[in-house]
Amino acid sequence: MSKPIIGIAGNQLIHAVEAFHGNQISYTPQGFVTAVQQAGGLPWIIPIGNPDTAADYISQIDKLLLAGGQDVTPYFYGEEPHPKLEETNRNRDEFELALIEEAIKQSKPVFAVCRGMQLLNVALEGTLYQDLSLYSEWKVKHGQQPTSPEFPTHSIYTEDNSILNRLFGSTYQVNSYHHQAIRRLSTQLTATAHSTDGLVEGVESKNPEQRLLGVQWHPELNFHKDTTEFELFHFFVNQL
Repeated sequence: MSKPIIGIAGNQLIHAVEAFHGNQISYTPQGFVTAVQQAGGLPWIIPIGNPDTAADYISQIDKLLLAGGQDVTPYFYGEEPHPKLEETNRNRDEFELALIEEAIKQSKPVFAVCRGMQLLNVALEGTLYQDLSLYSEWKVKHGQQPTSPEFPTHSIYTEDNSILNRLFGSTYQVNSYHHQAIRRLSTQLTATAHSTDGLVEGVESKNPEQRLLGVQWHPELNFHKDTTEFELFHFFVNQL
């Protein structure tokens, strides 16, 4: 039986550090690669490219994984940049939006992490808080630095009969590295996990034929310590 091919949308290091002699780098965090491999999948890193090539990339894979990274360019949800907006990469946004569109068109499952979940929401006509300071109910520390990611820092509560509820139970502790969040949830998604201050921490598709799953935290940074986090990858690779 062949292993499922998991396309991981890659990021680009534009301001390369001295070790790379100024060369730009295409990459994804090693945690995604290792977790997919250990779950029985074959990870393929998809470099940022022309959106016109998205259909060809998606046709070559079984499932799509969207990783974390830069802020989503607010143009794509109809806003001007807020003063607290951080680094964006419009080329990455445009390419990954095309990947999402093609994955849905070709009925390929999508697992989206942190920025990936936010971009999935934008792709389906939702909006974001450009900074948590714009969220009036913000009460929880969602950027856990300097605490190591292997130590979860805040609680989430999952919805009954959801994928996340089956995997994590009704409440769970997660790590957290974000200053943006979902504001208006796409009408095509349902929120299946929240933090105690009400921010969306997990999403799934309302349409069972669109196999979409997103989380706001970073399981790729903790799956080697937390077997439940690994089960999230195992579910994605083998069942989603």
